[in-house]
Amino acid sequence: MATTTASETLPESVWPLILRMRPGLRLTDPEEFYDFCQANAPWQFERTAKGELIVTMPTGGESGKRNALLNYQLVGWALRDGSGSYFDSNTGFELPGGAMRAPDAAWVTNARLAALSPEQKEKFLPLLPDFVIELRSKTDRLAPLQEKMEEWRDTGVRLSLLLDPTTRRVHVYRPGTEPQILEDPATVDCSPELPGFLLDTKAIFDVTL
Repeated sequence: MATTTASETLPESVWPLILRMRPGLRLTDPEEFYDFCQANAPWQFERTAKGELIVTMPTGGESGKRNALLNYQLVGWALRDGSGSYFDSNTGFELPGGAMRAPDAAWVTNARLAALSPEQKEKFLPLLPDFVIELRSKTDRLAPLQEKMEEWRDTGVRLSLLLDPTTRRVHVYRPGTEPQILEDPATVDCSPELPGFLLDTKAIFDVTL
């Protein structure tokens, strides 16, 4: 008998799917939520500060290739720089206020990671990234992504980038400032937060299969 998945029955316009939990099932405890996510693999979840669960779906081919390319660039810079560690889209971060978010790419200084215990490093990391990148796919609505970027900024992430291949724009977020929108930039200079990291956005936007 054939099985039907949620992604086959729900239109693309509803993604990401948000589940509102009844009181008592907010899963705000980090340990409880981590176990919940492990038990429900391969589904991927985020948790908002309101206790809502966001169900995400696997990306399509072009988005997956773009995400691999941006992570490749971040990893290459991080290995050369040596002052921090890089993380891909499978990594969850516990934010102040109760949210758990998973950016498409992230970077954290070694000094801040050193404060975590080995047990904490094995699960969702209980700290804010210093740098995050979010990549908009064709099925992503812009408004929820902008809200997520504002959350990164308002909780203290030093630099956050939203890459939108549809419009070839990059939205740049820093604490205490309004977003800066770059129109079809060839590169984005991530200094001074990531000294010497020049993100090749043209290569990411130009990805085809």
